[in-house]
Amino acid sequence: MLLLSTGSLYTYGLPRVCALAADAAYAGIEVVVDYRQDTRDPTYLLRLSQEHRLPILVIHTPFVPTVPGWPADPLGRLRRTLALAQELGAGLVVAHLPFRIHGVVGHWYGLHPRRFVLPIPWPLRGPYYDLLRDGDLGNLEKQFGTTIAVENMPAHRFLGIPISVYWFNRLDDLTRFPHLTLDTTHLGTWGMDPVEVYGRLRERVVHVHLSNYDGKEHRLPSQGSLPLGQLLQRMAKDGYQGTISVEIDPSAVKVEDEAAVLEALQRALVFCRRHFSSG
Repeated sequence: MLLLSTGSLYTYGLPRVCALAADAAYAGIEVVVDYRQDTRDPTYLLRLSQEHRLPILVIHTPFVPTVPGWPADPLGRLRRTLALAQELGAGLVVAHLPFRIHGVVGHWYGLHPRRFVLPIPWPLRGPYYDLLRDGDLGNLEKQFGTTIAVENMPAHRFLGIPISVYWFNRLDDLTRFPHLTLDTTHLGTWGMDPVEVYGRLRERVVHVHLSNYDGKEHRLPSQGSLPLGQLLQRMAKDGYQGTISVEIDPSAVKVEDEAAVLEALQRALVFCRRHFSSG
């Protein structure tokens, strides 16, 4: 089933994103929870879903701890997201891996502005780390009746060297989790082939974040160096039954032109349908 992640257009309000997803004929949406009340109010989200006839099938845990009224710790945020998914009838929650080191996030505003992470070499652990280390995700899934799909995370660069600031982010480590979200652009940051990685992890992959990589993350599926058409064909051939969310970045489209955004979303959906049906 082909969905649109609301994170694809996080600079828009949710009603606008849902309207575009419905007009482009996506089968549903993945809601990314953030600081905005609208992304985590079950009554409002259900009304929005009904108005646009667009089921909410996946909920994504918040990226950051600064969500008003929500726990600041990652395990607390995961539990709160699972409770929200229960209220919405969403059967799957996407969870990020825990940070493994402390770090300072900064922004460079020089000739080529960019965001950077300055790592502080001091191990970071906690209850969420312990839960994942001890393999207790299955018990949490049973408690809430919801699938928790852990997402592979991107490489960060320190002095030009790719590093992982997350625990359990190697392919061998990911096999400890019963269910996975395969993020293709994150694989691209490591120079990995998504077709090969899917082949290794396919028994655990229940959700996919689909976007391309061209040096920048979360490009449109047809715009980048990753063989996403081949990946979709392989998944179709395998009889993949999970969900696929188009998860681009607003910078990948002309957000100032709503007609152009709609056309780009339609092209992304056509790309997915064409390759997934040709497996």
